[in-house]
Amino acid sequence: MSHAFRLLLSLVVALACGAAAAAAPASVFLEELTWTELRDQVKEGSTTVIVPIGGTEQNGPAMVLGKHNLRAKVLAGRIASGLGHTLVAPVVAYVPEGAVNPPTAHMRYAGTITIPDAAFETTLEYTARSLRQHGFKDIVLVGDHGGYQTNMKRVAERLNREWAHGPARVHALEDYYRAFNDEYRALLKGKGLRDDEIGTHAGLADVALSLAVDPQLVRSERLASTGAGEGATGDARRATAALGQLGADLIVGRSIEAIRRALARR
Repeated sequence: MSHAFRLLLSLVVALACGAAAAAAPASVFLEELTWTELRDQVKEGSTTVIVPIGGTEQNGPAMVLGKHNLRAKVLAGRIASGLGHTLVAPVVAYVPEGAVNPPTAHMRYAGTITIPDAAFETTLEYTARSLRQHGFKDIVLVGDHGGYQTNMKRVAERLNREWAHGPARVHALEDYYRAFNDEYRALLKGKGLRDDEIGTHAGLADVALSLAVDPQLVRSERLASTGAGEGATGDARRATAALGQLGADLIVGRSIEAIRRALARR
């Protein structure tokens, strides 16, 4: 191969790679953008942002502590992509999980991290204030955990009163969690699964949804050994990614519908 031919080949490859990079869609995740890329997207009409809220807590012996965080990020990304002109803020991973001393709720299990309600609400408040400052008009709080849904609503109501005459609004999206906690469980029951299997925490519904989002969140070999006192309620041995995908699709679909309704009201 001649030197001239090698140079020509290198040039062709470089041009092809450059064209592919230019054609690649920008990420919906704020933390994967530069500040100028974000500024330009907002100027071009991406003025809706989702704030995914997770939590760092025990999820039984068969699911990782960061289950809520990864689920919230992945599903928020799918919601944003489905809506268009929507971005996703970094996940809020520290949330109220019970008292420290003496430990209550999930704090009785190793690895759970808790913060006071006031600290959590202040974090959400200043996240929203920051995003408003940068040009976002619709700030959507999406929570993967049931324990702080009231906190989300309280922050949204407080800021919306303050911003009543401005261009920005905060939306506490109850439909996301309702789709999981109510509709998805009903769907599983319709497929013949029992309440004592579906469970309320780290049971079949919880595990199946996690398998659909990322199988690495689940230690499948430990599902059969889960017993009373191990932080799980339900029997997840029949959980599959296929069952979980039903829940993921339901959550994403219901959330997109709810956000579109909220934006239409604006």
